[in-house]
Amino acid sequence: MRVLVRIVINAVALYVTSVLPGPPWITFHGSLLKLLFAGALFGLFNAWVRPIAIFLSIPALILTLGLFYFVLNGILLYVVSWFLPGYHVSGVMAGMLGSLVISLLNWALHAAFAGESREEAGLRR
Repeated sequence: MRVLVRIVINAVALYVTSVLPGPPWITFHGSLLKLLFAGALFGLFNAWVRPIAIFLSIPALILTLGLFYFVLNGILLYVVSWFLPGYHVSGVMAGMLGSLVISLLNWALHAAFAGESREEAGLRR
């Protein structure tokens, strides 16, 4: 069940980045099913590629006191957009802004849903 919730949260976050007001730096064209597939693919990418990229960028993260993390997230979102169907990021800067939105939205949605699942787990004990 958690995997499905994670896929839906990723799909919602990807969709929100494409409907934000302003220039169309990030766009999505497709159906709900395509968006859910993109959310699953985005989750797999974050689970497998992101830890490797973070490990390889440790020197840059140390030198910039962690600020390179925002650049790394932008690069990763830009690269993952090549594999997501119907999702397009126009550059690394757009990827940085999109990854900031995705991070904030994921944090808020996980805080909202994780509280409910903890309460349910407490009732089952």
